[in-house]
Amino acid sequence: MEKILSQEEIDALQTAVSEGRNSPADAGVRERRTVTSYDLFNHATPEGQAPDLSVIYDDFIRRYQVSMANRLRKNVVIKKLEARSYKYEDFLQTLPSPVCIGIYKVEPLKGSCLFTMDSKQVFAIVDSVLGGGGASRIPDTSRMFTSIELKIVERIGKDLLQDMEKAWAALYPVKTGLVRLETNPKLAIIAASDNRVAAMELEVQIEGNVSTMLFAVPFATVEPLRDKLKNGTQFDAGAADPNWAQRLSTELGGTSLSFAVTMGNASINLRELLNLAPGDTIMLDKDIRSELLVKIEGVEKFYGLPGMHRGNRAVQITRFISREAEL
Repeated sequence: MEKILSQEEIDALQTAVSEGRNSPADAGVRERRTVTSYDLFNHATPEGQAPDLSVIYDDFIRRYQVSMANRLRKNVVIKKLEARSYKYEDFLQTLPSPVCIGIYKVEPLKGSCLFTMDSKQVFAIVDSVLGGGGASRIPDTSRMFTSIELKIVERIGKDLLQDMEKAWAALYPVKTGLVRLETNPKLAIIAASDNRVAAMELEVQIEGNVSTMLFAVPFATVEPLRDKLKNGTQFDAGAADPNWAQRLSTELGGTSLSFAVTMGNASINLRELLNLAPGDTIMLDKDIRSELLVKIEGVEKFYGLPGMHRGNRAVQITRFISREAEL
C-alpha cells in the first residue's frame, strides 16, 4: 500500500524548505562527500607520497659504503632512515647548521638534485683523510668549514656521485656531475619553494662518529619516470632489462660475420712448391663425398657437403660441431 504523508508532515516539509534547512532535490538522497586537495605544482604524485626511489638508494648504499671504507681506511656503516616528501622551502628548514650541500646534475633528466653532509660527517671525513685518530680529534662541529675542508669534501662528493650514477642504472641510465658546493641553504636552489622534493635521510657511521646525510630529488626531475615509479614498483638491480635484451638482439642480428669452408688439406715439400705452375693439380685429403669443415669467424661450428645452388658453389649444413667433441 502506497504511503501518503499526513497534513502535519507536509506542513513540516514545506517549513523546512522555506527556511533553507532542506532542498527538494536533496531530500532523501543526501550523501556525505569529502573534498580532496589538488596540488597544481606536483600533479603526478599526491601530497605526502614520495616517488619510490628505494632501488636507487639501496644500491647506492652498498656501493658507497665500500668506496668510503676503502678511501678512509676505516669501518663505514650506512643505514637508510626515512623517505618522505617536502615542499622545498620546508625541506630547507630541516637542514642543520652548518651544513655542506652538494648540487649535482642527473642528465638527461631535467633540473638538479642535492645531497647534504652535516658538520659531524664533514669533520670525520677530513680527520680521516688527513690521518686523524678518530672521534677525539673531531673539532667543534658548530664552526663553519674552511676552504681546505670543502676541497676535501668536493673530492669525496665526486666519488659519491660515481656510485650514485651506477645506482641509477637500475632504474634509468644517467650521467651525474657535481655542479658546486654550498654552505648557505638559501643559495642551494634546485626547485621553486612551493614545489615538492623526494627526500631520503641516511645515517652514516665512520668508526664511532654518527652523522646524517640527506638527498633531495625534485618531483619534476623524476616526472618522466612516473610510470616506472607508480605504485611503488620495485626493480631488481641485478635483473636483465627485457627491452635492453631485445635491442641488443636486434643490433647483433645485423652484425657481419666471416664464413669459411675448408675444402681440404695437402702437404707438399719446398721443391714441389717452387715447381708449381698454372694448370697443376694438387690432391687434397678429402673425398668429394666427405663432409667439409665450416668456420664462423675462425671458429669451427658446422659440417657440410659441397654442391651447387642456382649456379653458385654452395655448401649444405649437415650437422653441428658439439662442444663435448671439442673437449
